Amino acid sequence: MTTVQSFDAKPRPAMREPTRWERLRSNRDWLGFWFMVPSMGLLTLFLAYPLFLGVWLSFTDTKIGRAGKFIGLENYEWLLDDKVFWLSVTNTMLYTVVASAAKFAIGLYLALLLNKHMPFKAIIRAIVLIPFIVPTVLSAIAFWWIYDSQFSIISWMLRKMGWITVNINFLGDPWNARWSTIFANVWRGIPFVAITLLAGLQTVSPSLYEAATLDGASGWQRFRYITYPILTPIIAVVMTFSVLFTFTDFQLIWALTRGGPVNATHLMATLSYQRAILGGNMGEGAAIATAMIPFLMFAVLVSWFGLQRRKWQQGVGND
Repeated sequence: MTTVQSFDAKPRPAMREPTRWERLRSNRDWLGFWFMVPSMGLLTLFLAYPLFLGVWLSFTDTKIGRAGKFIGLENYEWLLDDKVFWLSVTNTMLYTVVASAAKFAIGLYLALLLNKHMPFKAIIRAIVLIPFIVPTVLSAIAFWWIYDSQFSIISWMLRKMGWITVNINFLGDPWNARWSTIFANVWRGIPFVAITLLAGLQTVSPSLYEAATLDGASGWQRFRYITYPILTPIIAVVMTFSVLFTFTDFQLIWALTRGGPVNATHLMATLSYQRAILGGNMGEGAAIATAMIPFLMFAVLVSWFGLQRRKWQQGVGND
């Protein structure tokens, strides 16, 4: 008879509770956060820090070469009585509203046109992009020659056709200069709007148009009830960027007119540069730049509410 030798089972070691750091390392959400840290650092260094520094300088009397002291709202009080500042605000609003509306209307038309089947469509799309990829200063120099009071090609053509007898003073007359700069901005901004909206049109299913056509919908009805609702989020985003780019435009105006004649084309961005860098008054220039923030925030809020409206159309709650 054999006996079975029994061995006492060794007790299992108790499971160690993971530390907080180990839990963070194994959490996928936190892993994503750590990947974002370098980008957050760059954004803080190159965006957030200059923004807060500019706001701080607007409350000081800092000048180039001399550290300033805190003076509260004195720079803003000075701007309230500055006629040139209010003229720049009016110019900026006119410039932004008219140029953005024109870019949207023409860009949407081009997007709808390029979305159709047509010969050489790829080449035409590439040509449409040319104004956007050309450097801004180079575009401004080209328009400067086009608008030249003596050698303007526009004036030359109109004189040859007998429509005018003297050359048009495009950049010497205040209102002519305003419309000329707006036209140059529209020329440069149309490709961005057109190509972005065209990308959105590519996502619309052709079956929706086929069903609407079978139901007897006209071209306008197809656009109103199919194209426009689907493009609403893209329109909100692209127009927000268009408004921001137009409102803060500096290179085109400065290279073309430098704010003239008699401050007729000064935008808030160009006036801020003139007062801060050329004039040496960093505090006043920073105050003008800081005054642009409420307008830019308003544009962002309009875009956000536009996206919320699109969610409501889809039946998605806003929670």
